[in-house]
Amino acid sequence: MSVKGLHKIIYPFAPDQSGAAAVLYELGCMIIICDAGGCAGNVCGFDEPRWLRTKSAVFSAGLRDMDAILGRDDLMIEKIVRASDKIDAKFVAIIGTPVPATIATDYKALRRMAEKRIGLPVITVDSNGALWYDSGIEKTYLECFSRFASDAAAGEVIPRSAGVIGVTPLDSDSLTAGKRITDDLTASGTEKVICYGAGSSFEDFADAARMEKNIVVAASGLKAARYLRDRFGTPYECSDPLIEDIRRGIPLSTEDLEGKKILIIHQQVRANALREVLLKEAAGLRDKPQITAATWFMLDDELSEDGDLRIREESDFFELIGNGSWDIIIADGSFRRAAGDFGGKFIDLPHFAVSGHFAGEESVRFYT
Repeated sequence: MSVKGLHKIIYPFAPDQSGAAAVLYELGCMIIICDAGGCAGNVCGFDEPRWLRTKSAVFSAGLRDMDAILGRDDLMIEKIVRASDKIDAKFVAIIGTPVPATIATDYKALRRMAEKRIGLPVITVDSNGALWYDSGIEKTYLECFSRFASDAAAGEVIPRSAGVIGVTPLDSDSLTAGKRITDDLTASGTEKVICYGAGSSFEDFADAARMEKNIVVAASGLKAARYLRDRFGTPYECSDPLIEDIRRGIPLSTEDLEGKKILIIHQQVRANALREVLLKEAAGLRDKPQITAATWFMLDDELSEDGDLRIREESDFFELIGNGSWDIIIADGSFRRAAGDFGGKFIDLPHFAVSGHFAGEESVRFYT
């Protein structure tokens, strides 16, 4: 019998509040995790690899049971006021967890109350801890762009500029992903690159309308890119500027691809990009490989090919591996154990939100 949402072997993935915090971490704001302490500890202890290397003002609301039950938002706001007096923050972000979700917190009212007392812009993200990290990233990008992107900047497009949406450590292969993307795009002729949430600032969101185009590197950034297209007319494309680096880490020659049935599991944009590279390499082979992209996370119809799929439950993963007759699986190494007696070739494609490790960083490799 399968229990919805239960993982017995596969690690639980980073939840939506962690995705929200990942976007905000470098923006110079006060991040308030609306919880009793546990969710904030999970964000900083497990899902935020920058925590031990760079500073960010991340707080737990420290809600007691009765405070939460009685909806004592005034107490939390008073704490934020006291903290804001000691921190030079650009704005305040209040991130939801199962606590406010359970008591149906009114985020609009909370934002109005907080702004009146604090005197800073306040955004709220209604994450609930029951969804995966990409949902929190999607909501936070939308909140930041809708709140901070300036209409006054529209019509002043910067030539050869690009905004990059979706760069967070949770989807990346290293903490240097934002810089590497910037360097790659700059080398190819882009003169101004903004990686929103990775090396960018609060002010960069205000200038979103000035970007010549946006590049979406993870499906969690699609809704924000479409919002900016509809509001400012900014075109977007989906691509992975780091895919050549990723490909160099995949130990497969062109001959290894011939006639093979290959499964790639990652976030959708990276899985698609890797498939495209492999198929291009295999163009001259007589027997082309069959490559399927799968993801546990967002699966956008416009980016999908026939046969692509979203894995929802652990039992779905077991069935996919058992019935697929795959020759090669390319996925985060933490899935190897769950693949059971799979007899083909398993290649590690790290996904931090899944296993909590980056490529080559054995010290944070928790699986065996």
